[in-house]
Amino acid sequence: MKKIGFILSLPLIYGIALMPFRMLYMVSDGLSFFLYHILRYRRQLVEKNLTIAGYSKDIKHRKVIEKAFYKHFCDLYLETFKSLTMSKKQIQKRFVVHETELLTSLAAKNKSIFIMCGHYASYEWLLSLGYYSDHTAYGIYTPLSNPHFDKLIRRARRRYGAYLIPRRDTILTIKKHLSQNHLAFYGFASDQSPRLKSKTYFRKFLGAEVPVFTGAERLAKENDVPVLMAKVRKVKRGYYETDLIVLSTDPTKEKENAITDAFTIELEKQIRENPSHYLWSHNRFKFMKS
Repeated sequence: MKKIGFILSLPLIYGIALMPFRMLYMVSDGLSFFLYHILRYRRQLVEKNLTIAGYSKDIKHRKVIEKAFYKHFCDLYLETFKSLTMSKKQIQKRFVVHETELLTSLAAKNKSIFIMCGHYASYEWLLSLGYYSDHTAYGIYTPLSNPHFDKLIRRARRRYGAYLIPRRDTILTIKKHLSQNHLAFYGFASDQSPRLKSKTYFRKFLGAEVPVFTGAERLAKENDVPVLMAKVRKVKRGYYETDLIVLSTDPTKEKENAITDAFTIELEKQIRENPSHYLWSHNRFKFMKS
């Protein structure tokens, strides 16, 4: 059944991928209207998350954020399909990266890099960072339940010269690469909600005390890998810019959770500047302390 569903979906997926951007965003407008007003896709969760984050006093303002979020959400995923047919030149025109000298400098020192990011703006196009570096790009991800769609997503990333590492294989893969002196950077979406353990780190994020993902910091300290943050912002529809920020060039000397704290502070600052570009449909506050 999974294969049949995939085959039946392919004409639609490639139909979207081949659309000119103007038409793509017309489809996105219709889809966002349908998801928000008709299907009410995750509306309660989005409202709950925005309320927790402090956007409950002015209901009209919160509704503006909600509608803008759904519009951006649809843009984001249609742009992911569009990337199946985009050239390197097109991607670089629409996803501009600043401070690339940081990548060049670390490559010259034969240093691999951990790049932390949030589910903000175009985290889907972030692996095109590989176009700006001598590093091989890898993204840490959770494989899709449908292996056929999973293969398609991995093929789309290969257009960037990038690869995806299943989350369960992260540690072994990184250690193997380091032992082989394989120059790489690894993208960590570091704002997900981790599983609760006895030593789980809780801290304030968007006004709530929540468990915070510390995996990137712990691996960086253990393997002496520099850590950067990619702050992606949406300039306008279909156009993004990314600033690279140094979180630590020597993580072994950092205090516990210092890198994670620095990342979380920068991400929250970015979300407050334009909350509609954050992934509010993700259940980020499910383990929030009351």
